[in-house]
Amino acid sequence: MELYIKLFDVIFPVFFVIGVGYYLGVKDPNFDTKFITNFAGNIGTPAMIFYTITTTGVTLNIFIEYFIYALIIIGGFSIIGLFFLFILKKDVISELPPLILPNTGNMGIPICLFAYGTAGLGVASAIASVIILLHFTVGVLLAKKSFSLKILVSNVPIYGIIASVIFLYFEWEVPGFIENTTFLLTYTTIFLVLMSLGIALSRFQVISWSHASILGGVRVVIGPLIGLSLIKYLDLDGFAAGVLLIQSSMPSAVLTYLVGSMYSEKKVVDSVASVIVTSTVMSIITIPLVVFYSLKYFQ
Repeated sequence: MELYIKLFDVIFPVFFVIGVGYYLGVKDPNFDTKFITNFAGNIGTPAMIFYTITTTGVTLNIFIEYFIYALIIIGGFSIIGLFFLFILKKDVISELPPLILPNTGNMGIPICLFAYGTAGLGVASAIASVIILLHFTVGVLLAKKSFSLKILVSNVPIYGIIASVIFLYFEWEVPGFIENTTFLLTYTTIFLVLMSLGIALSRFQVISWSHASILGGVRVVIGPLIGLSLIKYLDLDGFAAGVLLIQSSMPSAVLTYLVGSMYSEKKVVDSVASVIVTSTVMSIITIPLVVFYSLKYFQ
């Protein structure tokens, strides 16, 4: 019974805030999320990356280790994604991002926080930092079908990752005023991005339920299976393995829609949005199962 109570404690806050955002989006279709986007992208996310990586006990070795694990898992996502996109006769380039880039930031980080505390938060951010880098490199490359160094350089969260690695490498202690400031920004960002996820979901439309359901299922069912396979193969254990499993089970990232809307044709963007919606809806069932398994076997 204690495990079930813990599971409820982990899952409820996340989906409740997403639900609040969805309600606001339905009530006011013109609800302006520009402030949230600008705040999260330019201030909140860099601060959250820095705080969670430098103040939660993560070492440089752990950061590099799980950074690499995340890359390996995404490689597995890519192979499976290409296969299903080819079978469904989709654009195997432009429609690949929602299958390989899970929502490790908006959903993954808060779930790992509630499941494993600040220690889990640090490992979750190490994994999420990989996804952030890939959004503005591989993600743009696939959506635009060409690489843009300018977009990467202008992406503020990248500098949060760089600053974090520098502090870890030199083993610098974070000054109290910086730690306290980034702490406040971190928890503010978690609330706002969860709410904005709900608002975004209220606006997306599914153009093909059959194809979107298959691809959404691939994201939330095959994802954790790949993560668990890597954990078993490398014989990983402890809370860090649980974080890796949870992060691999996340639905498609909303940022894949934002990037796609800037560089891909409308048909592709609509398909990407459809996968985000279906995978997120399915995750209401799959995430509790994955978190339950993680809490039971990885402590």
